[in-house]
Amino acid sequence: MRLKIKIISTTALLTVLFAGSLTAQVGKPFIHDPSTIMECEGKYYTFGTFAGGLISEDGWTWNPGGVRPGGGAAPDAVKIGDRYLIAYGATGGGLGGRHNGIILTMWNKTLDPDSPDFKYSEAIQVASSDGEEDCDAIDPGLLLDPTDGRLWCSYGTYFGFIRLVELDPKTGKRVEGNEPVNIAIDCEATDLLYRDGWYYLLGTHGTCCDGPNSSYNIVVGRSRKVTGPYLDNVGRDMLKGGGKMVLAAGGRLIGPGHFGLWDQGSGVQKMSCHYEADLDQGGYSVLGIRPLLWKNEWPVAGDNFKEGTYEIESERRGYALELVVDFVRMPRGGRWFDRDENEPIESVPSQELADVIDTWPAGNTDVRIGDYMCRPHQKWTITAVPGAGGYPGGPYYKIVIAGTDRALAATAEAEVITVPEFTGAPEQLWRIDQLIDGTYRIMPKLVPDSKARLALVSSGDSTPTLAVFDMNSDNSKWNFRDH
Repeated sequence: MRLKIKIISTTALLTVLFAGSLTAQVGKPFIHDPSTIMECEGKYYTFGTFAGGLISEDGWTWNPGGVRPGGGAAPDAVKIGDRYLIAYGATGGGLGGRHNGIILTMWNKTLDPDSPDFKYSEAIQVASSDGEEDCDAIDPGLLLDPTDGRLWCSYGTYFGFIRLVELDPKTGKRVEGNEPVNIAIDCEATDLLYRDGWYYLLGTHGTCCDGPNSSYNIVVGRSRKVTGPYLDNVGRDMLKGGGKMVLAAGGRLIGPGHFGLWDQGSGVQKMSCHYEADLDQGGYSVLGIRPLLWKNEWPVAGDNFKEGTYEIESERRGYALELVVDFVRMPRGGRWFDRDENEPIESVPSQELADVIDTWPAGNTDVRIGDYMCRPHQKWTITAVPGAGGYPGGPYYKIVIAGTDRALAATAEAEVITVPEFTGAPEQLWRIDQLIDGTYRIMPKLVPDSKARLALVSSGDSTPTLAVFDMNSDNSKWNFRDH
């Protein structure tokens, strides 16, 4: 038996196609100078200037609730063993430089303010500036070196030097006798990361604290040694104002600053920051989370997934995910070899959903991978599902055949099919993460009757299925083409 599939109205479809992209976090993500995001007992935390911070259950919806005593500005955080070390600037930070400043550190066993183990240690001074030198002791950034376990703290503001000191990872104190090293100028809110033999220094350049008029942007240099020199991609030393762009303003999000690395493994890295002004949220400073990509061994901000209608293309061979339906031929146009030169040229209309939908089967329908031909059974509309929650940096999406409610879904057999109508069931919700190479991982929120975390993969040339994600295999990677 064949039935018509429910068709979305033209007005609704246009709403989907032209919906604004979801680029900032939801909830009440208002924060300035956020720390690197920490996971603790199944929740996520970030801390900001003054004493507050944000908490998230899923990494997408953020609300106030993080607690950090001491006030001050621009904290950072790192987990060392089973404890969390927090660093922050107690004073300093004047726009003209030459301000007294102090960097303090303190420990906690947990970041959950409701835990009986929640208790910060007494703060320890690890760096300072005297108000006369060319450095403000503010804006600390922490790096626990994965190669040798040493702990480093960078600090400083735009006016003066960025400096680096070594801390004791067991106590959080300054290593005795360690002298600060100048590593950059013309930036602030620095952070360090290590990757493949390189140390990367990420700094915030430009002006802050002026809402939509702030010119904050994030730049980077790298060095083979943690103490520098840090050079950018054209060899400019960050001690002389160098720095390659990582992220600038875009859309309605102005003034990104305060980089933090959030490595989720399996080829998925996110970067946190704040935007000095989110024009869609009153122009307030908000938490931002977006993919972190690596291009030619340099970090660059990726783009959060944008709702729209796409070809879903397998990275493996460039073939497209499609509904398994009978191929409906289009009217044949003219042929170049027997064309009458006086015959007028007329446009051939594209095949539309209404031309083919009556030939499609009802009920659950399989999917496959095939040659892309711009046909209705190969076009997928992807939109965020309000109220469905999310994951670090993004909401869950529904993936439907464009113009219909026919939805992609996971099965208990770890396969993928389409169902006639989207119901919001967990197996119909999809997580879409951009990988460090720019391709995407697509994962169902849930595989029925299973706790396995599986991803959409291309098995062979034409069979999509669910399997364990493999960053080293193109079978696990997808692209979204906006034709």
